[in-house]
Amino acid sequence: MKQYINQIIELSKIDKAIDDFGPKIEAVEAKLKRAQEEVDTIKQSIADIDEEIKECQVKKAKNELHLKELAEKLADIEKKSAQVKTEKELKALQLEEDIAKEQINFANEEIARLENLCESKSEEKEQLQERLKELEANFENVKKEVEEELANLNAQREELFKKKSELVAAIPQQILVFYEKIRRWAGNTAVVPVRKQACMGCYMKINDKTYAQVIKAEEITTCPHCGRILYLEESQE
Repeated sequence: MKQYINQIIELSKIDKAIDDFGPKIEAVEAKLKRAQEEVDTIKQSIADIDEEIKECQVKKAKNELHLKELAEKLADIEKKSAQVKTEKELKALQLEEDIAKEQINFANEEIARLENLCESKSEEKEQLQERLKELEANFENVKKEVEEELANLNAQREELFKKKSELVAAIPQQILVFYEKIRRWAGNTAVVPVRKQACMGCYMKINDKTYAQVIKAEEITTCPHCGRILYLEESQE
């Protein structure tokens, strides 16, 4: 029976080692994800700037069109001025001319502002594009590293699966079913050592009779408090 107990102990260690690969793989994949997110963030920033430049150009075109309309309006006012007959009509045309000139000044200022804004955004885009090249190069390096690390981890995990298969084949089915039943709720703490006469799964002290059974190792002994399989570490033996 001691042989089977040792096999169950070894199986629990292999199961834990296999489960530990999950977080390791996630951590490795997270590096690639972070690198991808950096690239995506820069791409989104460039796309946002493209939209801002497009909007800026549309506003500029509208102001240029408005400027053209105002120029035509001033020419029309000038024609009308030559035909006025009363002072009231003249004043009305002068007022209309002053308003048109103010609008022209405002339109010219707005066009200049939009041109500066477009230029500024274009420079910002160029800087982001340079940064994007760096991040894309970094992403390819990280991708290569991650692929190598994952290949290594998967190879190690496959080796553990192979050992587990060999071990499972050597353990009686009844003992294996009993172990799996406990592992379903206890996970990787299904098999725990006894230290200072206490179960290292629930940390409760076990009675002398149970402790003696664990020491003898003539049968599989479970904790009377939590039901985990108990064993004595080699150092204590």
